[in-house]
Amino acid sequence: MQYPSKTPHPPPLFIPKFIMPTEFISLTFPTQSTELAPIPGAAIDPDFLVRYARTLDDYEFNYTLVPYDSSYFDPFTIGATIAAATKNLKVIIALRPNTLYPTVAAKALATLDQLSSGRAVVHFIAGGSDAEQAKEGDFLNKEQRYARLEDYIRILRRAWESADPFDWDSPYYQFKQFSNGVRPVNGTIPVSVGGSSPDAYRVGGSLADIFGLWGEPLKETKEQIDKIYAEAEKAGRTDRPRIWVTFRPIVAETDELAWAKAHRTLDTLQSHRAGGQSRVPADAPAPQNVGSQRLLDIAARGEVQDRALWYPTVTATNARGASTALVGSHTTVSESILDYVDLGAELISIRGYDNLNDAIDYGRYILPQVREGLKKRSS
Repeated sequence: MQYPSKTPHPPPLFIPKFIMPTEFISLTFPTQSTELAPIPGAAIDPDFLVRYARTLDDYEFNYTLVPYDSSYFDPFTIGATIAAATKNLKVIIALRPNTLYPTVAAKALATLDQLSSGRAVVHFIAGGSDAEQAKEGDFLNKEQRYARLEDYIRILRRAWESADPFDWDSPYYQFKQFSNGVRPVNGTIPVSVGGSSPDAYRVGGSLADIFGLWGEPLKETKEQIDKIYAEAEKAGRTDRPRIWVTFRPIVAETDELAWAKAHRTLDTLQSHRAGGQSRVPADAPAPQNVGSQRLLDIAARGEVQDRALWYPTVTATNARGASTALVGSHTTVSESILDYVDLGAELISIRGYDNLNDAIDYGRYILPQVREGLKKRSS
């Protein structure tokens, strides 16, 4: 069993000259089903959804991501429900370009933005699995999917700029004299792109307001950030995408209690997968997307990286989605998050395995400590 080294943690690889504001993201859960206690075929629980969203709002999370899956609930409807139940929480709609024509998406997102008084964000998923894309009729290869995403973002931006009619003619979209009379509250809507491939760096670095990464060790995270920034500079941008990094913290009052909790969590994930209760079959093939492949490669190097980054949850889930854990006391995990802030991460996504209770714990203990640490850095 591998635990973090007790030697002093090395200084951050890079400390920005100015501490930028750090914001927190959670993931939306419309049912009480969790990875540790799955409810097969669970329907939306409206009361739970509203309670969960209001909990995030009350504890001053800045965003919640409404996920997309070919077999999951419609994110726009969920997002509108969250917006109606909260005051400050921004709603990130996960969107695959193959599922909604860009002119329709431009109006749908701007409508949500108006309903939420300017709290809409869109996160694009180019598509990391051919099989998953094929379930909804998308048979483009990866290179084509990213080329289509470039078109998509440019069309949205053009549609949000003004109501003047415009044409589009490309291999992916063709239309004549489209005009959009639905204006975003602030003139535009933030666009997020994620991924770990050269295509993702290129598209996100050149076009996105936000770039999403999964939790990798500090060294690898810094290397990815450098690549994203290089693509932004190559595109002639005078700004850079804000960096978003995602973790699955497992926290308790002490490091020892947190590690015990982490191994209980791992045992449950492994037993669910072996028993067919997991969404990831025991014989699932290796993932196609580069991000998951990177996580599995790092996991093969050892269980613990840096201060508290734990990788057995990656192998237990075949790196399906965000799966790297930060394990430790509230202080240890808060300091680990600050390590990534020091690299340049301005958005930190944290969600656990006991969805509502973990969000409450993060809101009570993690967010305040990180924000207090930022205040000390800027004083």
